[in-house]
Amino acid sequence: MNTLSKTRSIMSKFNIVANKRYGQNFLIDDNILQGIVSAADITDEDLVIEIGPGLGNLTEYILNTAKYGLLVEIDPKMIAVLEDRFKDKTNYTLLNEDILKVDIDNLVEKIKTENNIDFKSVKVVANLPYYITTPIIFQLLEDSNCIESITVMVQKEVAERMTADSHSKEYGILTIMVDYFSNANIDIIVPNSSFIPEPGVTSAVITLKKNRKYKVNNEKVFFELVHKAFAQRRKKMTNSLSSNNFNNMSKQEIEELFTNCNLKLTTRAEELETIDFINIANSIK
Repeated sequence: MNTLSKTRSIMSKFNIVANKRYGQNFLIDDNILQGIVSAADITDEDLVIEIGPGLGNLTEYILNTAKYGLLVEIDPKMIAVLEDRFKDKTNYTLLNEDILKVDIDNLVEKIKTENNIDFKSVKVVANLPYYITTPIIFQLLEDSNCIESITVMVQKEVAERMTADSHSKEYGILTIMVDYFSNANIDIIVPNSSFIPEPGVTSAVITLKKNRKYKVNNEKVFFELVHKAFAQRRKKMTNSLSSNNFNNMSKQEIEELFTNCNLKLTTRAEELETIDFINIANSIK
């Protein structure tokens, strides 16, 4: 029985209709499902956190490959589906929670203690709801220390923003933050025919391997710099920072900062690489 047949059977059994409120589109392409597991490089020594497992199509592949799964599902209707589908499985914990309100590191430690097991790696694998992709990505990158990699299905244009080159229209805050925390790679382009119901956009699977390759003296200042630099991206960066009251610095102080960093006062945010933003932040006393 392939995943499409299983999906139709489960939806009929539980009278399930995709919930637009939660951005639900059920992935039914077995080749793509297997491709996600391969892209995430899941092994039998890993704990895999799946966000929004839904009907459990990707979950089935995860639980058959990983040592343990932590499933975080916001839709209460899906909890009964998942409990029924995986009633014979013991290698998972299922939570009816909003991932943005979950302390992932504490949960992972709790699973280790309660089950008396350890994991070589902690990885996130998910088909993310498109309406809330960016906040989830930021939380996974910034707030969790235990996560090694993040392999997620997102809207294709979001994946392109994550991996964009400077000077392009896709380049922005998301690009720099992803680069700061990780190495990003687009693994699979996924047609909308791979889902039911079909979304109106093409999707992509992207893997972010966390890698703190940069040294920042003050992350708070760096994050503020990036966000305020792109607040008015068409403006010269000195003007954008000044009008957005960056670090309580005057226009003159900001211009002196750019001069000391050997940057033109006409520079725009999209012209700078991650390392340039870091150098600016590190030059502030």
